[in-house]
Amino acid sequence: MSDKKFDVTALGELLIDFTENGRSGQGNTLFEANPGGAPCNVLAMLQKLGRSCAFVGKVGEDMFGRLLRDAAAQAGICMDYLVFDRDARTTLAFVQTFPNGDRDFSFYRNPGADMMLTEEEVPAEVVENSRIFHFGTLSMTHEGVRRATVKAISHAKAGGALLSFDPNLRPPLWDSLDNAKAQIEYGLGQCDILKIADNELEFMTGKTDFDQGAAILRERHPNIKLFNVTAGAEGSYSYYEDKRVFVPACKLGGTIETTGAGDTFCASVLNFVLERGLEGLTEGDLTDMLRFANTAAYIVTTRKGAIRSMPERGEVEALLGR
Repeated sequence: MSDKKFDVTALGELLIDFTENGRSGQGNTLFEANPGGAPCNVLAMLQKLGRSCAFVGKVGEDMFGRLLRDAAAQAGICMDYLVFDRDARTTLAFVQTFPNGDRDFSFYRNPGADMMLTEEEVPAEVVENSRIFHFGTLSMTHEGVRRATVKAISHAKAGGALLSFDPNLRPPLWDSLDNAKAQIEYGLGQCDILKIADNELEFMTGKTDFDQGAAILRERHPNIKLFNVTAGAEGSYSYYEDKRVFVPACKLGGTIETTGAGDTFCASVLNFVLERGLEGLTEGDLTDMLRFANTAAYIVTTRKGAIRSMPERGEVEALLGR
């Protein structure tokens, strides 16, 4: 796969995260327009790690769409396959941050341009020419963009790419949680590499015990070669063949919000797979992978936004060397 044009291509949402940033002189809440969207967040971190990346998606032909294109391009991501929609506006998310860094989202997406991507707008040759194809479920909430996602997955498989999946469950964006569960199940059935959050694991299995939940999904979907669970401030787990590794989170203080942390973790894992592959991994390999991913994710929690907040490799390694 080393002769592929792109290391990673991702498809999905590209949006503005409006995050609280103090008060105006009149006492009004100020919001900062941070470029974001999980798939592009992943690519932004991969670019920091020296990987070639391309994004497939749609934004509105408006000021926010242009801002997003420029921010992602400045991050080094190939944006040649970004489509502009003249009718639908760029999706917006207003993020409420709680004292512990957790968040609540209010989306303006009815419709949003990201959900208007069509099958015809998926560049098959790009997806087929990638070592890894990454996707989530925000591109599966509505029928049209769902068909586009399924088409991209088909082309990724045809090109021999590894498939990476992050459910990234956002309940307000689904017409029903049963539909969300069905689409997550579909994604689980397609991927080689999974990053799933603790709440999503419980949502899919009803289990709060990570080992029990992972065992259920791994038995149901034996196609998943590398199964990773993020547990927020607790740390992360990796399941591979008969191995199970846990690494505690990096806790050095200074967390202000968690936006982009899971995406940073995911990107770090994909970089590890690009370096090491998926065959013959040891517990030591998995531990090193999680230590790097946890530390990179921690750094992002000390900053606002995502695409423009990804750490350099040297910053992560410096913390690991402490």
